[in-house]
Amino acid sequence: MILPSQTIGIIGGGQLGRMLAIAAKQMGYQIAVLDPNKNGPCAQVADYEINTAFDDELGLKQLSEISAVITYEFENIPHHVVHVLQEKAMIPQGYKPLMISQNRKLEKRTINEKGFKTVDFCIVKDKVQLLNAIKQLGYPCVLKSTTGGYDGKGQVVLKTEDDLEKTDELIKRQCILEKYIHFKKEISAIVVRSTKGEIDCFPISENIHVNNILSQTIVPARIRHQVEEKARKLAISFIRKFDFVGTVAIEMFLLENDDILINEIAPRVHNSGHYSIDACETSQFEQHIRAICGLKLGNTNLTQKAVMVNILGQDIPRIPMFLKEDNCKLHLYGKAQIKENRKMGHVTFIGDDQTRLINQVNILMREDINA
Repeated sequence: MILPSQTIGIIGGGQLGRMLAIAAKQMGYQIAVLDPNKNGPCAQVADYEINTAFDDELGLKQLSEISAVITYEFENIPHHVVHVLQEKAMIPQGYKPLMISQNRKLEKRTINEKGFKTVDFCIVKDKVQLLNAIKQLGYPCVLKSTTGGYDGKGQVVLKTEDDLEKTDELIKRQCILEKYIHFKKEISAIVVRSTKGEIDCFPISENIHVNNILSQTIVPARIRHQVEEKARKLAISFIRKFDFVGTVAIEMFLLENDDILINEIAPRVHNSGHYSIDACETSQFEQHIRAICGLKLGNTNLTQKAVMVNILGQDIPRIPMFLKEDNCKLHLYGKAQIKENRKMGHVTFIGDDQTRLINQVNILMREDINA
């Protein structure tokens, strides 16, 4: 058991690391962060800052010497780095969740091998294979790079032959072509397993994406109780079968017949779980700290309904508007540079009436910020 006053190391210094650090420091832990960039979101609240590349041996050695336990805040850290590091440091999550989630080909195949459903897909390495795969899957379909890419980057939606020219750059590396699914809703589960083997799942959330970037998370998801229970059991079965430790976000497609497909996994705290800071007895960030430190997991019950809204660079002028609302909780990430479509923070609207919350958010997001 890792006790308060000891140091937790975090590889990656973005907003997820920041919120992990805040939760850990509230519990009495110290934080060491390793990130190439100085004074990033996590470093601003950390006790120790190590500025090296993620695969820098001296930096990793320093982190392991400072830390009683180490975690990571995003999945683009080279998995071989964690593989080597875990031989000399305590990293409960290990390298396998990273290895699987970093490659869409391996991710899809491994998920299927464990008995879970995904969309139909083909692996393609050139234009000829792409055309053959399109014949098999049909239009519309989605071409994605097997590695890299997030928030809509590294992917192209193909609706007709006219869209093929958009694939010229992407097809230069190995890709995965996925059948486009007409789903009823996008939902996700945040499931956590501790080093002691205890498992718990947060309430199932409903996610709304705009331009492939998560825009809103609605909790509880507007689905039947039986469907919610089905998604929850799927998530618990998933983390148990994969034998993962820590937090795993499982993004799913809910089909019209109430069947559930797994879209992607993320072996970390996740954007769709941010609502838990203000709307659950235990946040996903505190729960992750509890899990990797060998503590008893907290209660994940909803205390109130919530709608979480991401604040992108172009939404910064809306902040004064949000702050006029008495049920709005603001979380800014401390990023120095504002960019369009960059996640700068989020707001969570909380209350007892879900319909009112959704209407409130939609009205605020439609208001003209230049008026």
